[in-house]
Amino acid sequence: MDIKEIQSLIKFVAKSGASEVKLETPELKITIRTGPPGGGFETNVVQQIPVAAPAVAMPAPAPEAPAAAASADQASEEESKYITIKSPIIGTFYRKPSPDKPPFVEVGDVITQGDVLCVIEAMKLFNDIESEVSGKIVKILVEDSSPVEFDQPLYLIDPS
Repeated sequence: MDIKEIQSLIKFVAKSGASEVKLETPELKITIRTGPPGGGFETNVVQQIPVAAPAVAMPAPAPEAPAAAASADQASEEESKYITIKSPIIGTFYRKPSPDKPPFVEVGDVITQGDVLCVIEAMKLFNDIESEVSGKIVKILVEDSSPVEFDQPLYLIDPS
C-alpha cells in the first residue's frame, strides 16, 4: 500500500463519519482515528448572540387614516353612553344555563336589574352573573364557552 492509497483511505474514513478504523494486512497495520486522542468525542458549544433586527422604515399612513380615526372616535363616543357589564371573576363564560337551553339574553333584549345575563364557571362552580342595571342589550362582547379574565367587558347595555 503506497502513501496515496493511505491518504485516500484517511479521506474516506473522515467522510464516512466513523471515529476509528483499524486495517491489518500481513505486511501493514494501520489505525485511523478521526476524533480526539483517547477515543472521546469533542463537543462544540455554539452560543448564538441575539442581534437586533435592522430598522425597517414603515410606510407613511394612508390619507384615509384621519377618516378612520374620526370614525373610531365617533364609535367610542357612541359606546361611552352605554354601560359595560364586566366579569367579576376569572373563568369560562357561558351564555346558556345548559347546552340544550336557549341563551339567557340576546342582543336587543330589555333587561331589569337582577336578571341573569350569563354563567361563569370557575373551579367547577357555576356563578350566575346578574345585571346591576336595567336597559337594553346592545352588544355581547364575548363568545360562548370562551375564557374570561377579571374585569373583562362582557356586555354593553343602553340604560335609556
